[in-house]
Amino acid sequence: MAGGDPINYKTQEQIKSYLRKFIEKLLSETKGDDKKVSHDSTANKATLKPFHAAVLPAPLRGISELERKFSTRLGSTFEQCALFIARQYHRDARRNHKISAQVSKEAIDAIDAQVRNFERMATKGQRLAFADMVNSVLAAGASSATQFLEATADIYILTHNGNELFFEIKSPQPNKGQCLEVTQRLLRIHLIKGKPRPEVQAYFALPYNPYGHSREDYQWNYAKNYAPFEDAVLIGAEFWNLIGGEGTYEALLAIYEEVGREFEQKILQTFGIRSSS
Repeated sequence: MAGGDPINYKTQEQIKSYLRKFIEKLLSETKGDDKKVSHDSTANKATLKPFHAAVLPAPLRGISELERKFSTRLGSTFEQCALFIARQYHRDARRNHKISAQVSKEAIDAIDAQVRNFERMATKGQRLAFADMVNSVLAAGASSATQFLEATADIYILTHNGNELFFEIKSPQPNKGQCLEVTQRLLRIHLIKGKPRPEVQAYFALPYNPYGHSREDYQWNYAKNYAPFEDAVLIGAEFWNLIGGEGTYEALLAIYEEVGREFEQKILQTFGIRSSS
């Protein structure tokens, strides 16, 4: 790839090496499994899984057991790839980053109240601006009674201009409980740091869009209704391009596709399927 690509050569090689080891390990663990495979005609073909399609050969797609296994395991690669890219672009980046502080008990209670109110309004089709929720929590922090509070971000970034970004990465089709839980975590991050947006930016990141390429295509109602969708939810390219730069999502997907081509025959052989080529 050219030197002007959003993911530079060093980062590309880090990602490729990581993905190769990941696939080798997954295939090694699969060798003892029952190789009998059958296609599931009820599999949902309406949703897209671009990273999974990049790695899983076409003859194996639609086999529910395999797709579930690859989907679950491949989802764990997104955090590490995000870390590699973030370290290329920013002053500091960490995975599973813990933050903690003694904070107002009143403010902790305010978080729970905000999330309950957020859920109640969502059931009525109404929205609370996430920035207003953050400001309400921070305003409740004047109480003298304090309590220890800790939060963990899947990915933490310190930008060169000193802003802090925190990402909670989930499957692009989270359930209602996950959405509300992440909303609570994002508020806790702001409380622990004691700062509103944009000095601190906490996001709910969905690594790809199962419904299309644009934000408008996204159709999963739980995320749209029970997470701060317009203010703090990043979908697909929005997430990757924020960590890197314009074109990062496409460049990363191309790396997955390249590694997928390298392993296509080996993956097919593992499951006793002959390639049509």
